[in-house]
Amino acid sequence: MPVKLLRNKAEGKSLRENLPVTTIEPSRRWFLPKLGILWEYRDLFYFLVWRETKIRYTQSIFGIGWALLSPIINMLIFTVIFGYIVKIKSEGVPYAVFCYTALVPWNYFNRATIGAGNSLIGTSSIFTKVYFPRVFIPLTPIISKFFDFIIAFLFLLGLLAWFRLTPSVWILSIPLYILIMFLFTSGLGMWFTALAVQYRDMQYLMPVAVQLLMYASPVIYPVSMIPLKFRLFYAINPMVGVIEGMRASILGTTAIPYDLIVISATSAVVFFVSGLVFFQYKERYFADIV
Repeated sequence: MPVKLLRNKAEGKSLRENLPVTTIEPSRRWFLPKLGILWEYRDLFYFLVWRETKIRYTQSIFGIGWALLSPIINMLIFTVIFGYIVKIKSEGVPYAVFCYTALVPWNYFNRATIGAGNSLIGTSSIFTKVYFPRVFIPLTPIISKFFDFIIAFLFLLGLLAWFRLTPSVWILSIPLYILIMFLFTSGLGMWFTALAVQYRDMQYLMPVAVQLLMYASPVIYPVSMIPLKFRLFYAINPMVGVIEGMRASILGTTAIPYDLIVISATSAVVFFVSGLVFFQYKERYFADIV
């Protein structure tokens, strides 16, 4: 028996030595992710987006009503305070529509950015155990919350009908503003995500920073209130081009601000690329830091 047992152990050891060994190491390619790997794990990304969307809408009292509750309440508050009390100009349209048109993209940006910033901390138990492209984690809330944008936008069309306002033909350019909004949200979200893993104070700083950015965007006031010499610098904030472009395209309040849109689009691309590069660089240390 001892001889047979030793022989089995020797054979098992020999078999283990002949098995292939896979070593997982941090990628040396930190500049940009490999598109082939992203495509290979596309089904996982679809599942993550579907799961978060389903949980948000099914396991809540109001369901999709939450997508409308926040912008409608903000619209009512802003209309009373800034429309009737402060009497901010609304470029010839009812202030409620003027304000809500800006709140549709802003509400998406606000929720998606903060959701992306907190995403890695909430899923640390997953990405420390199995491999998949980590960039999927901050992109999941950014994509899933786009359904809120669609619902809020449909309500905007109903609001236009209520006030008997007819959108201009430039409403067909809305996909351009959505793209700018998505690039900026993704870029800033990846910056916040990578920083929040290492500096937990970012969880408290993100809502404050986003709230301050709202007052640096033409949500409650038109761009015409900004002095002309500062407007191009003001448009470095990509939400300026998004909001003013949507207002001009839907409400026809002003001519299409091509100069602001070009600057905002360029800034959004810079945010997206830099955020992706920074996220890829920090990705190698996520498991160790968490």
